[in-house]
Amino acid sequence: MPEYCTAEADGRILTVTINRPEVMNSLHPMANVELGKIFDDFDADPDLWVAIITGAGDRAFSAGNDLKFQASGGMSGDLEIPVNGFGGLTSRYDMNKPVIAAVNGVAMGGGFEIALACDLIVASEKAIFALPEPRVGLAALAGGMHRLPRQIGLKHAMGMMLTGRRVSAEEGMSLGFVNEVVPHDELLSAARRWAEQIAECAPLSVRASKQSAMEGLQYGSIKEATEAHYESVHTMFKSKDFIEGPMAFAQKRKPNWSGE
Repeated sequence: MPEYCTAEADGRILTVTINRPEVMNSLHPMANVELGKIFDDFDADPDLWVAIITGAGDRAFSAGNDLKFQASGGMSGDLEIPVNGFGGLTSRYDMNKPVIAAVNGVAMGGGFEIALACDLIVASEKAIFALPEPRVGLAALAGGMHRLPRQIGLKHAMGMMLTGRRVSAEEGMSLGFVNEVVPHDELLSAARRWAEQIAECAPLSVRASKQSAMEGLQYGSIKEATEAHYESVHTMFKSKDFIEGPMAFAQKRKPNWSGE
């Protein structure tokens, strides 16, 4: 059983909770390894279609890297940099299942980078976002410096990254990296609502959409991105759901997605 996080499946949806509230859900190497294993299992499970990640308690989603643990010389070696990145997500570039960040409080440094690596961010009105690494002599090297400019534009991103300033949930929504801001007590139900809307769609179509959008960013033109090969699109074309969707529409009934 995981020690530093929890994972609970309900239907097609997996909810993952970082469970270190005593240190504002900051992550040390062992917690990163646990989260990496949970998302490995999620990616491999055909019965799970969408994941939500959040933090335990009312104060923090994740305050990022556990600097006190690092300063203590707790561990070194391969565990310092998990294969799939911080929180098991920031270097996971080949998972086409969607992940939603339900940000319940502070999301700073690596915690913000985890949220940026998710496909949607639903934020409590209490949420605070920042990449404060320059204020402690570090830099946001888990993808934050590259994801943030792509999501909100270079000037807005530089304004956050070069100052380390804190951004509220409402400002995050106006900047464009937050999808929805909700009352604190409604956060998980709101994230679940988004997840259920995704789960109503054909899962292979969702994965084809995600892969096309994310991998298409590497191309310099719309033409190149559109004409590129995406394995999930090929899989979608060969699937039973590719037939089921139009058939259900024609028969005026709800589709019965199999994910096959």
